[in-house]
Amino acid sequence: MRILYHNDMSTCAQKARVCLAEKGLAWDSRHLDLRAGDQQQPEYLKLNPKGVVPTLIDGDNVVRESTDILEYLDDEYPDPPLRPATSMGRARMRLWIKRLDEGLHDIATATLSMGTAFRFQYLDKSPEARQALIEKIPDPIKRERRRDVVDNGLEAKEFTTAAAMMNSFLGDMETVLGQTQWLAGDDYSIADTAFTPYLTRLDHLNYLGFIEDRPHVADWYTRIKARPSYGAAITEWMNQGYHELMQEKGTEAWPRVKEIIAGL
Repeated sequence: MRILYHNDMSTCAQKARVCLAEKGLAWDSRHLDLRAGDQQQPEYLKLNPKGVVPTLIDGDNVVRESTDILEYLDDEYPDPPLRPATSMGRARMRLWIKRLDEGLHDIATATLSMGTAFRFQYLDKSPEARQALIEKIPDPIKRERRRDVVDNGLEAKEFTTAAAMMNSFLGDMETVLGQTQWLAGDDYSIADTAFTPYLTRLDHLNYLGFIEDRPHVADWYTRIKARPSYGAAITEWMNQGYHELMQEKGTEAWPRVKEIIAGL
């Protein structure tokens, strides 16, 4: 029996759900409310000491970290394959994922999301409750980054860095997709699975202005949304309250974000 501990709108959890859907694998849901701190409860920390989602339980195997889950699923359930057949294709796939894991997730997407929309979930709380939530973040660097972004939003010191990182990444993505159908070659791969939630997040924030002059990225995203896995893994798990918050605050913020991009 496969069990996935996840969150409806978490980009990392979305990655795992997309992969499970691409593989046609059934799973039981254990949904965690991240704002309520479900991921910090002692029972979950026994499974995932970092207190993050997702965590996959597959029989006796406990697999943490979304990228590891994608690779694990392709190893255990190789049909259909989600890694390129050639060593060079697999190298390209892993370079994309490495870029995601080494900055695009924690800096670009997390900062854009929090600075634009999710900070308001913190600001609705009392100062004491807000600081208590922030203090629960175990990594001191991430904790201080979160504090700055919650307090200062678009003017946080890392927000411009985040916008620049996302803009640079999408420029590289446009170049590659002008040469191949998918990120690692002409076949859909784990690289495409991994980046699906990140274009979705820009969409949810009304930040698709990032790709208005990038037709190859826009076409890739259209094809991604047309895959059955997108509906099963993302659309069916849409948290309407979160989506409305992102749409509203992203629409308000986009003129300022557009200025930031133009000034890079």
